[in-house]
Amino acid sequence: MRRTVRTAALSTAGALLLALAAPAAGAVAPAPRIDLKVLVVDDGGPAVAAIAAELEGAGTPYTVVDISRADRPVIDATFLADTVDGRPRAKFQAVVLPSDSPAGMHSAELAALASYEQRFAIPQVDAYTYARPEVGLDYPVNGGYSGSLDGAQAAVTAAGKAGPFGYLDGPVPFEDNSPTVGESYAYVARPAAGADFTSYVDAPLPGSQERGSIVGEYRHDGRRELVVTFVYNQHQQQFRLLARGIVNWMTQGVRIGAARNYFAVHVDDVFGADDRWDTVLNCTPGDVDCTPGQGEPDPIRMTAADAQHAAQWSTDKGFTLDMVFNGGGSELFKEENGGNDALAQQLTADKNSYRWVNHTYNHPFLGCVQDVSAVPWTCAKNTDGSTKYVTRAEISAQIGENRAWAQRAGLPLQNDELVTGEHSGLRILPQQPDDNPHLGPALTDNSVGWLGSDNSRDRAQRRVGPALTVPRFPMNVFYNAGRTTEQIDEYNWIYTRAADGGSGICETAANSTCLAEPLDTVTGYTDYVVPLEARIGLGHALANDPRPHFIHQSNLAEDRIAYPVLNRIIDDYRALYADNTPLVNLRQRDIGAELRDRAAWNTAVKAGRVTAYRIGDAVTVQAPSGVRVTATMPAGTRQNLLLGTAGFGTAYAGSASGWVTPGLLQDRVTLALPAASAPAAGRTAQAAPLSPVTPRLTVPTGARKRVPYGVTG
Repeated sequence: MRRTVRTAALSTAGALLLALAAPAAGAVAPAPRIDLKVLVVDDGGPAVAAIAAELEGAGTPYTVVDISRADRPVIDATFLADTVDGRPRAKFQAVVLPSDSPAGMHSAELAALASYEQRFAIPQVDAYTYARPEVGLDYPVNGGYSGSLDGAQAAVTAAGKAGPFGYLDGPVPFEDNSPTVGESYAYVARPAAGADFTSYVDAPLPGSQERGSIVGEYRHDGRRELVVTFVYNQHQQQFRLLARGIVNWMTQGVRIGAARNYFAVHVDDVFGADDRWDTVLNCTPGDVDCTPGQGEPDPIRMTAADAQHAAQWSTDKGFTLDMVFNGGGSELFKEENGGNDALAQQLTADKNSYRWVNHTYNHPFLGCVQDVSAVPWTCAKNTDGSTKYVTRAEISAQIGENRAWAQRAGLPLQNDELVTGEHSGLRILPQQPDDNPHLGPALTDNSVGWLGSDNSRDRAQRRVGPALTVPRFPMNVFYNAGRTTEQIDEYNWIYTRAADGGSGICETAANSTCLAEPLDTVTGYTDYVVPLEARIGLGHALANDPRPHFIHQSNLAEDRIAYPVLNRIIDDYRALYADNTPLVNLRQRDIGAELRDRAAWNTAVKAGRVTAYRIGDAVTVQAPSGVRVTATMPAGTRQNLLLGTAGFGTAYAGSASGWVTPGLLQDRVTLALPAASAPAAGRTAQAAPLSPVTPRLTVPTGARKRVPYGVTG
């Protein structure tokens, strides 16, 4: 009770101060300053967490108020606004609430928010709310629908395409990853009679030809609300598709931070060969998972025809593969096959169809010296008991010899990029808990700036000598499989229980689950593995994650098992997104730079060292010296320099976005927005009548906790 009274008193005092500060009659009030930060009011639900994660990933500043905490700040006029240098300041450019009237917020706080939004034209997102007239919608019982949307096909409306969701082609499919777990719940409803409501995303109403809104804008009392009536979490595809539009709407297209959809594919061991999985021994003869002398190695290697197919596929898809190559593999093949290598001839003839990355000359293990006399292997020891490592000279020779081979072959190589064989030299648990101490010096000797790492073992970008790592996603298309039957046999071995003929690893390994039953060796790849891997890869692409994926040259040989997965990812993406929002396919060094710049930016934002605001058509951003600024602005935005202006960013998803630094002799970035981007003017008004408390919202288990796509490992 005391808190409520105090809040009301503060709100009244704040309103009085604002009134006293108002300009005299006839005076022109200065344009307000709108700080480019989002207020996120959190109730612990998955929908608010999803929006916060989207802001976090894009590098957009936001402030969280956890309404479950007794020590949280009171949301009143003073919390929301003040005056800076004689100019009214809105401290937040947008507000995200759990619902339109969340439990845990006092009536005086809701009134303060309403007045704030009216005065400064601040949009409000209702992250997940019940459909009813208070949010511009009719009740679902009046011809609408409430229930599961698992597997449903929602769609962006014409208004949505013309507005904040114009980067989508239209379809918004809802996931249904488990028949036994509820993943999505929605209130699908028509606009209420007389409401000023525009639906942006709708879904079919069962039993009729009509559709009802699940995302739309409600305009009332001088305010704008984005009303979302389905629940989601940050991982679900339906949210990932709509996240950009939600943020576009709330920031009115002017925000600090940026997001794009990235997809890059590295093909390792090019020119070399990969050992084949033995379906009888359940290991890979010639590799460390088979004891020495067990089985006969049976290498998989691309042919010239496979290379021709790869080049034609790249042209047809408009997608460039990164060929991560071992020149020594070609020389070895020539030694064993009469001095000719048709594969190398074809790949080098098509060299401009690809990007090329140094993978060392012969693909040796460059960490500790391996003792492979038993499975699993161990690190060999020196006489004093210390770990025996591959030397600096050996590492340098592998880097330099592969460069020299590439130069002779005329490959367009970036010498500062490197991926070591099996990411060796970097720490690998449990055998080698530390990096090879000779790796960093060897990278210095060879001016390597960007070093590939395995995202499943080493997710965070880190420094190794002079280089920064570029974590890569491993695709579950196995290096030792050239045929679908081999892929499925090994897949079943890893992911089925011992009672089903598998290894039983899935029963004991952390972060792994078992298949209900072994996959069919004929249909299992197409029916299970391809859609699963495509969903995972597409999920990475939609999460503003630039990290590349990696497969192996063996997957482009024989049955060419990588292509169905890659085709599915690219084709599904293009069916969902408009042409103005292409997949961004960067090379390794550019991915590394993106990760580096994000880390520096996010550190500055979290430390409170970034100031960003808008006054009219001018945006000002000040960050620590040396930290690049990331932003998303309307097309046509210009950067103000001491002499003239320069274009800002590059076009993506209907906006301009990118990294920018202050001009010569400037200590901040100033952007000039196109005149048409000005928000609707706010007005001072009485707070709107408060809505009754929102009915309890249904949140299925699958929205609170991510439903796995399938087996993981």
